[in-house]
Amino acid sequence: MPQFDVAPDALSYNTMIKLCCKIGRKDLLLFVLERILQLGIPFCVTTLQALVSAYVEFGDLETAEKLVQAMREQRRDICWVLRECSNLEYSSGNESDYDSNNDSNNDEDENCVFEKLLPNLVDQSGNEAEPPLLPKGYAPNTRTYTTLMKGYMNAGRVNDTVRMLEAMRHQDDKGSHPDHVSYTTVVSALVKVGSMDRAREVLAEMTRIGVPANLITYNILLKGYCKQLQINKAKELLKEMVDDAGIQSDVVSYNILIDGCILVDDSAGALSFFNEMRARGIAPTKISYTTLMKAFAYSGQPKLAHKVFNEMDNDPRVKVDLIAWNMLVEGYCKLGLVEEAKKVVQKMKDSGLHPDASTYGSLANGIALARKPGEALLLWNEVKERFEMRKKGEKSDSSVPPLKPDGGLLDTLADICVRAAFFRKTLEIVACMEENGIAPNKTKFTRIYVEMHSRMFTSKHASRTRQDRRTERKRAAEAFKFWLGLPNSYYDGSEWRLEPMEGYGITSDSA
Repeated sequence: MPQFDVAPDALSYNTMIKLCCKIGRKDLLLFVLERILQLGIPFCVTTLQALVSAYVEFGDLETAEKLVQAMREQRRDICWVLRECSNLEYSSGNESDYDSNNDSNNDEDENCVFEKLLPNLVDQSGNEAEPPLLPKGYAPNTRTYTTLMKGYMNAGRVNDTVRMLEAMRHQDDKGSHPDHVSYTTVVSALVKVGSMDRAREVLAEMTRIGVPANLITYNILLKGYCKQLQINKAKELLKEMVDDAGIQSDVVSYNILIDGCILVDDSAGALSFFNEMRARGIAPTKISYTTLMKAFAYSGQPKLAHKVFNEMDNDPRVKVDLIAWNMLVEGYCKLGLVEEAKKVVQKMKDSGLHPDASTYGSLANGIALARKPGEALLLWNEVKERFEMRKKGEKSDSSVPPLKPDGGLLDTLADICVRAAFFRKTLEIVACMEENGIAPNKTKFTRIYVEMHSRMFTSKHASRTRQDRRTERKRAAEAFKFWLGLPNSYYDGSEWRLEPMEGYGITSDSA
């Protein structure tokens, strides 16, 4: 900015406060405030509001409270208050804190930036001087108090949120009285803990004192009723919002109601709200379509979900994304319709999108439901190939991206393989799980093995030829038993070690 003959002002440094929040540097906030005062930049109360918001965002409500209290007392030594809160020892503590933070971040570019922007951070020549004073005292206003209220709300401190509202009501300064944002914050806090009656009382209070609620307030209440499975009350509130308050519902309102119908397994109600929304001239969003698809998929109506998908695909205002494809796959897989799901996945690939862990997880669940273990082997081969791409970290000409391991997917595939006595593949899968820090459920796999396969290979009537053909399967079973910790025929890992899957060797150490 100086290169362009532009002097930074309070807004410039307020933006820097936001930057400190983005990168998790709470230790820099005090230095930003002191830098403003050192430069003699015309001070603005918005800087103090930005600091309150920053400490709230960091979850440091104690410092935020002390800052607000200092403002209430019209104190000019805010920097001293923040030094005490941070336990900063200006003689030596700052530099050591800064250095340790640098070591943890290991980001030389970031350090260089702040050394330029905040020279007082590294210049310790005046560290024993009294901290700079504000030009005057600045009282907190509605925005300041509401910001602190949001901190209480996010921390689940509902009573403190309500008490703050009461305190604001009794302020002599009208600039500190609660506005619709303050009241909506209290409504949101009450809704989060399921206190819908109290939330409605706050809404009534807003009407009584002439602080009109807005669409956001009503949408929060609608979501609360839906989470409480009180769909009828949500419908009543929607009518009250339109008829009495004169506030028109939007696409968010209807998305909330459609999702609420899913929670009570009412796909017909979800469709009704979807149609009502369009009848009112409100264009559906991607969320609208995928939520309605979810309603049909979860109620065992994948063909209707497919119709919604096709309508979404033909709507020029929205673009079909991976979430919509996955919802369609899940709809078929919930009924064990694996072939239909595989066709959808192929169309997804043809459209340029690639399955993710959620897609494969739905397929694995569908395969388990359909009892088609052979399909699980094909799925594992595809999953394994993409896992290997990620592990090697090599750039490939293939357009298929690598895949991050998912515990639910791998557990389902391992479960299918254990039940089908595919022990070699099971060991590959659990090795992959262990390699990626996912703990296999040995207790479950032991129970399945004992219940289904404990008498395997014990028939006395099998011919020698048949027994020979089963040798490899028996070795794999013994290796799996070794991994489970069950009695087995091998005690030296080198005697039963299987041919390892590339990148996932099975050894006695991993067992």
